[in-house]
Amino acid sequence: MQDETGPQDPGAADAGTALAPTAALTSPENPWPLALLSKNLKAYIDRAPAAWVEGQVIELNRRANASYITLRDVDAEVSLSLTVWGTVMNRLELPLERGARVVAHIKPDFWMKTGRLSMQTRDIRPVGLGDLLARIERLRQALAAEGLFAASRKKRLPLLPGRIGLITGRNSDAMKDVMRNAALRWPAVEFEVREVAVQGVNAVAEVSRALAALDAMPEVDVIVIARGGGSLEDLLPFSHEDLVRAVAAAQTPVVSAIGHEADRPLLDEVADLRASTPTDAAKQIVPDVGEELARIGTARSQLRRIMELMLSREADRLMHIRTRPVLSAPQTMLATRADEVSGLRDRAFSAMRAEVRRDADRISYLRAQVLSLSPQKTLDRGYAVVQLADGSVVRDAAAVEPESALRIRVASGELGAVATGPHQP
Repeated sequence: MQDETGPQDPGAADAGTALAPTAALTSPENPWPLALLSKNLKAYIDRAPAAWVEGQVIELNRRANASYITLRDVDAEVSLSLTVWGTVMNRLELPLERGARVVAHIKPDFWMKTGRLSMQTRDIRPVGLGDLLARIERLRQALAAEGLFAASRKKRLPLLPGRIGLITGRNSDAMKDVMRNAALRWPAVEFEVREVAVQGVNAVAEVSRALAALDAMPEVDVIVIARGGGSLEDLLPFSHEDLVRAVAAAQTPVVSAIGHEADRPLLDEVADLRASTPTDAAKQIVPDVGEELARIGTARSQLRRIMELMLSREADRLMHIRTRPVLSAPQTMLATRADEVSGLRDRAFSAMRAEVRRDADRISYLRAQVLSLSPQKTLDRGYAVVQLADGSVVRDAAAVEPESALRIRVASGELGAVATGPHQP
């Protein structure tokens, strides 16, 4: 804190002692007078500009010519006291009430005498339902343009979830509706419940934390965010941008069950499934065991009828086949085939005998030709073959030495002889 003109209160210091020019240079030996600090604080705060702020009225005390209001932030545990003069309050068309959502034009003011900081309200205006709806609609259009509401990004719910995450108000009717109706439909259903604030300044943060915790649990197959009905202001947390983006980022399918059929917070748009009520959410996330057993019974009956029809049809086909001649008198077919086999066998034997006869005649002819060319036939006609002792055939009489032993082969047997010499014929 610094006063640009320096300390201007000489009565606050001893004669001959110069005051520190800035607050940072003060010391126990050279302090500032309290009036100087207050004066510098007021000068600093007076330079602060006025600002428009939004909040909810949680306290309202009216006096004769002024009202004292405690304004709380709509998204955080932060509050501020305002002073509103009667002239400002009189400009309102309707009296201001606790719980109202307002915007106020405020400027800080420092009272030097008491050292009190107050927020002077120059103007205050209630935020109507039309303003809130307009804000929600602008946010809806912006998020839709980003594709957060697209059907292509919505995840399918499991047919039979093993464990259901439930985010709801503490000991609320919505929690009881979801758990009771789900158990009636499927008695084995299990829940992982997170009880949180579902309205007020803490709702968005608590619901988002519960969503992140359940989304991180692998055994949780689907998450239900449920709340009973309420006014538009009560349901505002479920149209908050932070919560909508948290649901869009979740990996586990999320079911929105907020309010009644007519209520449409932005959570309904981004959720993977929108249930009109908490009771409807229970019907959407688990099947009805009675209906499933009935479906199984119906399927079994249909399967039985189909099997019986198929067996009957196949029995008729078998009976039709059995009435054919080939099956009614199978020996006829065998006898016919036996006759055909006998005929073919006789033809084969006849062909073989004829072929053997032809080949025997051919062999006899060839044998006769061979025999006619045989040397034995020549011998049979009276010729002889003269051989020397070494078996060589004598073809020239002059080549035989006198007294040589000879072998003379005739048609039947051999004779021995001795050569006397060659003779001229």
